[in-house]
Amino acid sequence: MSPASRVLLTLAAIAVAFAAADTYVVVLALPDMMTSVGLETEELQRAAPIVSGFLLGYVAILPLVGRISDLRGRVPVLLASLAVFAVGSLVTAAAYDLETIVAGRLIQGIGGGGLIPPTLALVADLWPPQRRGLPLGIVGAVQELGSVLGPLYGAAVLAVGDWRAIFWLNCAIGLVLAAAMLPLRPSRPLRLSKGPFDKLKGQGRGRFDWPGATLAVLSLAALSLVMLAPTRLVQDVEIGRAYLPVTGDSRWLTPLALATFALAALFVLRLATARRPLVDWRAWPALARETDLWGALLLTVALGAVIVTFASAEPESGGISPAAPWLVPVAVVAAIGFVVRQRRAARPLIPRGALSSRPAWGAIVVSFFIGSALIAALVDIPFFARLTVYRDSQLDAALVLVRFLVALPVGALLGGLLLRRFPAHVLTAVAMLLSAVAFWHMATWDATSLDHPVETWSLVLGGLGFGLAIAPVNAVLLAHTADDVHGVSSALLIVARMVGMLLGISALTTIGLQAFYAASDKIAPVAEICGAGATLCDDYKDAVRDAGIAQLHAVFVGAAICAVIAAVLALLLLRPSTDTTRAEA
Repeated sequence: MSPASRVLLTLAAIAVAFAAADTYVVVLALPDMMTSVGLETEELQRAAPIVSGFLLGYVAILPLVGRISDLRGRVPVLLASLAVFAVGSLVTAAAYDLETIVAGRLIQGIGGGGLIPPTLALVADLWPPQRRGLPLGIVGAVQELGSVLGPLYGAAVLAVGDWRAIFWLNCAIGLVLAAAMLPLRPSRPLRLSKGPFDKLKGQGRGRFDWPGATLAVLSLAALSLVMLAPTRLVQDVEIGRAYLPVTGDSRWLTPLALATFALAALFVLRLATARRPLVDWRAWPALARETDLWGALLLTVALGAVIVTFASAEPESGGISPAAPWLVPVAVVAAIGFVVRQRRAARPLIPRGALSSRPAWGAIVVSFFIGSALIAALVDIPFFARLTVYRDSQLDAALVLVRFLVALPVGALLGGLLLRRFPAHVLTAVAMLLSAVAFWHMATWDATSLDHPVETWSLVLGGLGFGLAIAPVNAVLLAHTADDVHGVSSALLIVARMVGMLLGISALTTIGLQAFYAASDKIAPVAEICGAGATLCDDYKDAVRDAGIAQLHAVFVGAAICAVIAAVLALLLLRPSTDTTRAEA
């Protein structure tokens, strides 16, 4: 492998880690973000789109992005994703209301999610099947490390600045990574080639479009000034005139906003007339003909409806959104439409036969159940800590999860190394059984368990198990799919995991609530526990807490069952279909 390819994969892995960190960075910044747009801390449900918007962008168009990376090449998609992520960060940083923040987070999610399929496919492009284990483990480890560092990164920035500084830094880092990756891009429009290595070969770099880049930077800078409307500029006697609306009272009718629109129009004109434009759009018509955009739209609608249904859920509703009565039918109709489109389209989004191999579609199924188990740890371990030993500190409760998260990248790297000696299906099964054991032990925790450091073993074991499964599942999928569908196949693997997480938390929350209601029904009246005339006492609080613990025990048992199902399916479905496709590193 050439030094340039090593640099490319390193930059791509760093970008994936950074996008993963951004998934969690909003956790600490959310209260300040809510306050800045006029929401009270009690209105958390209204702020839910800040989180679900990112998730929607992250997942919904992944299959389309993966397919484009198969047709157009890995590097152009990585560059485009970084650019989209940077623009989304800019919009979020400059946001002036809730809708703008949600729009920025949606754009960020599209860019962040778009980094993963081409990065995984790049590993398959650069390594033969028998040597992919370690690089896949490294990519998985770096990605999971990002989830650990995300809250720490957010806390560090918030210690010296406000929440907007997080997203300004995101924008800057995204642009720096794109600039570092830019010399590795193909020099001229790529043909829609069948060979993945063809997509990595440049053909002599053309002249960089400096006028186009200048117009793009000026447009974004002007957009930022319109959205931010800095007080010092607005109140300045001369400069402030640029912020006075020409008519009405909208900030988008000010001279500065009109100048922004003019700059954007000039940028589009430059793209249309430049011989080598900054954005190579001339290959788009051919790409559109090769990509089933209608099928992609139907799948995006289906996934989007599923995400909003479950990611915007209220706990008391049993894990689904109040809008579920109309979102679920939309998802079903769109999914049926996608299946019909897949069968009739000349060039479907997922090429026919792409996942015909048992290990290939088996990896998708296993990934779904891994996600359904994993979400229980991510959501309910901090919940348990807050309910029991850290009642007055959300931060300390969240830090308990770090013991689990730290083991994830370690397990991912170890899983890549172990693929040299063990078959992928066996390694995946063992990994998920380890996680099942960890969940089963968590189901025995009492109100004081987390006070004892020895209980950390189950957290570490669970994280290690989930990490161990990353490389072998990816390796099996890539080993049993054709080179020209690695991007879309990797995207579907991620989608399966994320949908598993959403459906899993809904189902497990419903099971947990049933256990909570059953335990609550057994609690004696307050007067009987606390004495006549009393309205509340410590004994009654402890009884309610124990009902909450029963709820989480049921969730952990359900997660253990999901992990066992994943282990059994891994043994049955991930076995090599031929002797030559054993996934080793």
